[in-house]
Amino acid sequence: MAAGGAALRLLPTRRLGPLFWALFAGAVNDNLLKNAYVILVAYREAQSGRATETIVTIATAVFILPYFLFSALAGEVADKYEKSWLLRQTKLAEIGVVTLGALSLLGDNIWFQLGVLFLLGVQATVFGPVKYAVLPELMPETELLAANALVDAGTFLAILIGTIAGGLLILAPAGRITTGAALLALALFGYGASGFIPATRDAQPAVRLRANIAASTWEVAAQARARPEVWRAVLGISWFWFVGAAVISQFPNYAKEYLAADNQVVTLFLALNSIGVGVGSLAANRILRGEISARLVPWSALAMAAFTFDLWLASPAAQSGVVMSGAVAFLGIARHWRIIGDLVGVALAAGVFVVPLYAIMQARSDETERARVVAANNILNAVFIVIAGAGSAVMLRFGSGVPAIFLVLGVANAALAAALILRRRALLRPRPRPR
Repeated sequence: MAAGGAALRLLPTRRLGPLFWALFAGAVNDNLLKNAYVILVAYREAQSGRATETIVTIATAVFILPYFLFSALAGEVADKYEKSWLLRQTKLAEIGVVTLGALSLLGDNIWFQLGVLFLLGVQATVFGPVKYAVLPELMPETELLAANALVDAGTFLAILIGTIAGGLLILAPAGRITTGAALLALALFGYGASGFIPATRDAQPAVRLRANIAASTWEVAAQARARPEVWRAVLGISWFWFVGAAVISQFPNYAKEYLAADNQVVTLFLALNSIGVGVGSLAANRILRGEISARLVPWSALAMAAFTFDLWLASPAAQSGVVMSGAVAFLGIARHWRIIGDLVGVALAAGVFVVPLYAIMQARSDETERARVVAANNILNAVFIVIAGAGSAVMLRFGSGVPAIFLVLGVANAALAAALILRRRALLRPRPRPR
């Protein structure tokens, strides 16, 4: 049923629908609150002279820190307890966190807001392993790829909606109250949806929860590495987030410094990226017809290489003292359509690249350790995102410019594609599903 592009038929089913909408509401909420904070910080910057970029960087670090601290424990918790029950508890916790977030919007206490961001990161960290580990328990293997395609497409659409809504609502009349009300409404909707998620397999009370962060992190990483096919999938997923973080983080600088474009164009780029990844995710399921296989991964990596390389070629020199243009004026210039095509191409290829890897990670990991494998994946994702940000910052610090980042990504993706094509027999070798 789910193969051949019929993935959307899974949305009305109880197997996927409630989980999808619970995830969707949570992703909208995360990005709505984060972007509302960014806008408030920018507004305070205009009055106080504080460095907006520094505060935003600190806020990003505060949100991602729980992934390093608590992912291993979250994986142990998700393997220990019944997953549909645990999903409901995390959605219930989200209501409490966004209530604090709504209160924090009423004032300008940056420490209160950073504390809420940290709690939001903790909630997302706990939610991450269980949301991916529960999919193979709700879906037969023939529908697992389609379910992942829908979840990924929905997540990126939710990120886009939350980011745009956060900026629009907070600037509207009575924006702080309206934004807080939207946060609470979304959290309540997500919790309500989670109540319809079917019960999953029995819990594993024998799984040990440990407070030693370093030891538990090392152990969950070892569990992921124990199965080469799973570990390659984890590395590939982390590469997806590396490329995404490197490209998306440069949208503001690229639009302003090289295209003489304003925030409308940045929003356009974000929209194209989210839509592109979503369409690519669904396309992967259609091409593979529900088969859990890595055969598209080398070629989608090659496509990412081609588009990022062409983005470097299509990029103009840095401009200064030029009037910023909006989205309509930007689209009216013919040479900009090549840049748009490259950005969409990268996003499409990335969606095709990552969806089979998520399905492989879930289907080929031992079901008694699956959530801990997902936790190891989340830790590595966070590491790759930090490396992407740090590497880009170093390149910009030494004057390389944004287009040079695209060139490096093109070369790196080409090298990855070459390595995967040379090893395609190992990638495609069928392996039994663990019991």
